[in-house]
Amino acid sequence: MGHGIAQVVAQMGAQVRIQDALKGASRAAVDRIGKNLAKGVELGKVSPQDRDAALARVTAADALEDACANVDWVIEAVPESLELKRDIFLDVDRIAPARALFATNTSSLPVSDIATAVKDSSRLVGMHFFNPVHVMKLVEVVRHKGSSDAAVALAVALVEKLGKTPITVTDSPGFASSRLGLVIGLEAMRMVEQGVASAADIDTAMKLGYGHPMGPLELTDLVGLDVRLGIAEYLSRAIGPTFSPPKVLSDKVAAGKLGKKSGEGFYKWSPDGKRL
Repeated sequence: MGHGIAQVVAQMGAQVRIQDALKGASRAAVDRIGKNLAKGVELGKVSPQDRDAALARVTAADALEDACANVDWVIEAVPESLELKRDIFLDVDRIAPARALFATNTSSLPVSDIATAVKDSSRLVGMHFFNPVHVMKLVEVVRHKGSSDAAVALAVALVEKLGKTPITVTDSPGFASSRLGLVIGLEAMRMVEQGVASAADIDTAMKLGYGHPMGPLELTDLVGLDVRLGIAEYLSRAIGPTFSPPKVLSDKVAAGKLGKKSGEGFYKWSPDGKRL
């Protein structure tokens, strides 16, 4: 998600710094942005000049201090771990200037709990982007109980500046999109378990019958089965058994079948990311 967010912000015209704790990951993220933009040029959606200009605005930073010093906007996009996100913002709060807007790209974790790591929690909001970021148009702006009106308004304005559509939701388990999307995805998994239909036929039903651009099981493969399992476990605790993970999901994650990123989930995937 991080490289996708960095790409659309750079295409907006802002200078972007990417930092990752894993050695070499920041540079790899810049390379992925380059490949995305090259594909855009190939498809006629991005001009060569705009590609070059966007890439020139992106820098791979080796340390968090380099990435967050003297910035206006910090977007965190680390894995869905409350402790990890809070630890990140403890450091970011120490480094970034007081004017900076803080945003967490969480799909389900309580934004108010993440905000406790920041001295002035009013400047932190949720900004839930969707994958792939450079294609998907929706961003959920999540207002926790301490978010200031100014921070929410700024986040909404930035989303619009990115050429995307913001919706504003209150800080509640699963927000709007994750809660709705996961219900469909989990029920699709249960249908596979029960032999109602194949994964491909269930996805086709949702695409042709309901106009979804992607079926719920292919989407699960794209998002990551481990990510969806983590969200389901959290929502089952927070809301109730409607979100209890199906056995097929738990079994696949335990077997390392995490979706597109591992080469197999509900479908098999080639190394270049094509569905087999």
